[in-house]
Amino acid sequence: MTANPQDLLPADLTMGTVMLKVGDMKLMLDYYERALGLVPIAETLGGVVLGRRSVPLVHLSPAAGLAIPARGEAGLFHTALLFGSRADLAAAVASAAQYDPRLYQGSADHLVSEAFYFSDPEGNGIELYFDKPRESWTWDGGQVVMDSLPLPPQAFLSSNLTEASVGGQREAAAGVGHVHLQVGDVQTAHAFYVDALGFERTAGWHGQALFVSAGRYHHHMAMNVWNSRGAGPRKDTLGLGEVLIHVPAEDDLLAAADRLRVAGVPSHHTGAELRFEDPWKNRIRMALMEA
Repeated sequence: MTANPQDLLPADLTMGTVMLKVGDMKLMLDYYERALGLVPIAETLGGVVLGRRSVPLVHLSPAAGLAIPARGEAGLFHTALLFGSRADLAAAVASAAQYDPRLYQGSADHLVSEAFYFSDPEGNGIELYFDKPRESWTWDGGQVVMDSLPLPPQAFLSSNLTEASVGGQREAAAGVGHVHLQVGDVQTAHAFYVDALGFERTAGWHGQALFVSAGRYHHHMAMNVWNSRGAGPRKDTLGLGEVLIHVPAEDDLLAAADRLRVAGVPSHHTGAELRFEDPWKNRIRMALMEA
């Protein structure tokens, strides 16, 4: 059954800046600049915003004194940075691997994308990836076909790393392609992110993971219980501070606010943005795209 468009988030939605609460600002800044090739865009009392081509991607907010969350708590699984070419992805993978090989966690060909996984120095997951052409994606009804096939990193770098991509790394475009969360259970995540907020379900994994998107992207957000089954609401810890979602029109904010109200989810609508929390106290901010 096709959902009423009024019940869905807009097809041209995009993911915005991911804010991280960090304990060691010097170390974390060094990692995001040197390992990932991000550039400081703005600096305020609330921390430092880094990105590419003046597009903000990650906001590091100082929170000294907070504890690193336990592995089984709800929160961030990874922030996924999307690159426009395999060469640009290869440059980022190479610099991240050279920075500290111990932070490398693996790689996979997901059929829709090619991805490499790292952890930052405070344990926040990072995915670096490239999307294969949309016309090559396979859909089974409303579900996109994804897998986790081998993607040997050395072979990938040998085929795609160029002097130009290494030299131009900081000028190459990148975006937040998706955000993947750890949650306590998939059914509650579906009730919130699909039924209430208005994403569409695009894939699942044995009742252990849920992938959701707008506009038939493979996923803008995902939730899993691989480490966190049964987790309750988050404590105030280091790690994920806020996920930003961009929508194109004020009507999109109003429609989302109305859906959340009907679902009994508290939210704060300022006119320019909508703030709310998911069932695990992950903070979400929905704001208008900048003109």
